[in-house]
Amino acid sequence: MTSPESVIDDVTMATAVETVVNTGLYPLFAPPDSSAWNELVRGVRLELAASGCCVLPGFVRPDALERLRAQCAALAPLAYYGDETVNAYNIAPETPLPPGHPGRVSLRRGNAFVARDRIPADHAAQRLYTSIAFQRFVAACFELPAVHELADPLAGLCVNIVAPGREHPWHFDTNEFAVSLLTQEADGGEFEYCPKIRSAAEENVEDVAAVLAGRGDRFVRRLRLRPGDLQLFLGRYSLHRVSRVTGPVQRHSVIFAYSARPGVVGSLSRTRQLFGRVLPEHRAAAERPVRMDALLD
Repeated sequence: MTSPESVIDDVTMATAVETVVNTGLYPLFAPPDSSAWNELVRGVRLELAASGCCVLPGFVRPDALERLRAQCAALAPLAYYGDETVNAYNIAPETPLPPGHPGRVSLRRGNAFVARDRIPADHAAQRLYTSIAFQRFVAACFELPAVHELADPLAGLCVNIVAPGREHPWHFDTNEFAVSLLTQEADGGEFEYCPKIRSAAEENVEDVAAVLAGRGDRFVRRLRLRPGDLQLFLGRYSLHRVSRVTGPVQRHSVIFAYSARPGVVGSLSRTRQLFGRVLPEHRAAAERPVRMDALLD
């Protein structure tokens, strides 16, 4: 039986989410078998199937945009700047690879992350990330029975900061799907991606190498996201980046990291790279690594 306390918590959470999400356009609390719900989810699925990416413009209520922007901007000084040389696969530079392999191309990573344990529990991003309604919606869009918050105390939810003169270079995601929300726009800082340039069975290194060499424009799509836009993206198989920020204002986005299975924790090397530290949860997870495919990264 549901306790009165849990009912109150659910109501409080729903109210908190509705103060942020434009539920008039995106009815997260509609019954899953309703026409409004089915129409919304069907549209997202069609776009994901076609291009691996779907943007929901104006997902955040207009009257909540500035408050959310200010909340995330206040966290920006807490970001870890791991300014370093990387590659598109985020593997060690000394990994043995054949000549001409795109994993041998060095890229400069200049973006920074505010880890989840630096984001207050009452922050709008935390409330949205832990919302059952939002999780149900994300799962439906990606055609999953459920999504789970990461067990990782740092990477489950974070704010991505791209400062002036910096960029988030070409890379593949570790997770199959990603959800992000732009909260502060900047000059430059466009999202660029190559839909399904690889698959779980094929790295397709020739096309990836062409993109990294600047010869693959035919593969690249560009998105000009606006504050309040929610992006659902299949980033495991689509090479992507945020181009260099050219103006004086930082680009901020919230990354909601979920998994199709519970208990997921980031690797020691990747966590240290992104957040500059590891916790006991990461050391424990290193003893029981799980791979979902045989790709390089």
